[in-house]
Amino acid sequence: MTSAADTGSASDRLQVLGMALPELRDNPYYVHHRSVGSSIYISGQLPYENGELLGQGVVGREVELETARELARHAALNALAAAVQAVGDLDRVRIVQMLVFVASTPDFGEQSTVANAASELLIEVLGENGRHARTAIGVAGLPLNTPVEIQMVCTAV
Repeated sequence: MTSAADTGSASDRLQVLGMALPELRDNPYYVHHRSVGSSIYISGQLPYENGELLGQGVVGREVELETARELARHAALNALAAAVQAVGDLDRVRIVQMLVFVASTPDFGEQSTVANAASELLIEVLGENGRHARTAIGVAGLPLNTPVEIQMVCTAV
């Protein structure tokens, strides 16, 4: 089986996966990224697609594990879009750290499984530049009642 990581550029790999970087809407209260030295801090990204939040609820109650994993992939894709805004080209993005917040029931315990979906996407698209340090955290609630939010730190290569 050929994986997306076997093809040319990061943009090519993203296309093989049937995905494209979204346009991020401006927000009057925060920026999607801020560079400090060589580090680029990506604001928490929600699973939006075409301006629409793709899911709401708590994982382990209203939201199934597989749905949460798909939402994590969308949030990671939005974080990649913010990184590209900062560095100008997907092939120049290297993920340093990813924080995955999962709105989940106290007994859920599979936050890392949700986060794995986002990690898999980053590695498929960026190869070794997508490997990162990571924390997956269960929380009581997230903005707009979204099940997943992803924050990243990256650098340009």
